[in-house]
Amino acid sequence: MKFLEYKQQQQQQQQQQQQQQQQQQYLFLFSFSLISLSSRLPFTSDGSFCFSSFFYFDALEAHHHQQQQHHQQQHQQQQHQQQQQQQQHQQHQQQQQQQHHQRIQQQTHHHQQQQQQKQQHHRHHNKQQQQQQQQQQQQQQQQE
Repeated sequence: MKFLEYKQQQQQQQQQQQQQQQQQQYLFLFSFSLISLSSRLPFTSDGSFCFSSFFYFDALEAHHHQQQQHHQQQHQQQQHQQQQQQQQHQQHQQQQQQQHHQRIQQQTHHHQQQQQQKQQHHRHHNKQQQQQQQQQQQQQQQQE
């Protein structure tokens, strides 16, 4: 049980590290693309520049795409945890079945023992009867 918990913790830590790395990479790319975009922005005649809508939406789309990926990862994590919980549940069910099976075996074994004891008792009783019969026969012979 502890081993499973330990594994879960490890996996969660790894996933968190991966997410952090991806976020850092994304921040770097985003800032880099902004810098490169700003150098390419067209300036108007009066010295102010108009932000090109194409570049702007491109950057927005990249940000949106990253958010979607992040959401999918979280969803996968949740599914993974659910699967692990199901596995634990199945293991628990198997244990219960095994215990139940053992109980049945014990009961049948106990029943067999009782039967054997009865048989032995019968045999013993039969022997006594035979001995008595032999004794009676011997007595009869002696009397004759």
